[in-house]
Amino acid sequence: MPHTANPHAELRLERFLPYRLSVLSNRISQDISALYSARFNLSVTEWRVMAVLGHEPGVSANRLVERTAMDKVAVSRAVSALLDKKFLLRRVDAGDRRRSSLKLSAKGYAVFDQVVPLALALERRILSALEPAEQTQLLAILDKLEAAELALGVSE
Repeated sequence: MPHTANPHAELRLERFLPYRLSVLSNRISQDISALYSARFNLSVTEWRVMAVLGHEPGVSANRLVERTAMDKVAVSRAVSALLDKKFLLRRVDAGDRRRSSLKLSAKGYAVFDQVVPLALALERRILSALEPAEQTQLLAILDKLEAAELALGVSE
């Protein structure tokens, strides 16, 4: 029987940008998670919430969803778990009880201040595969790709 061409659309995942970025991101997240998950009993989602709040204290859960591009339910679960662990403080808006802001507690900052140097050291090790000029280019390219994706308006 003669070989016939595949009549279906072809997608080579190893060359498909979203797939490659996702796989790389997942691998790096798992590597960083190994630094904090067992030691501090944190999930990747919980750490991402803490990372945002360490940089932007006082934001709402909705802002956390925007900043992390994570599912609202996942962020809500992470916030609840972090509140239970006493890593977060929630302040309810006096004018609108439905609104609240979140920030790291002293206990949360104690963990944050231990994890950040470990995460940054891992980032440096990964980036050391690139020359300094390539690192700068990579960041510029990522900025451009992020802007291009946002301009699509698909995920809104």
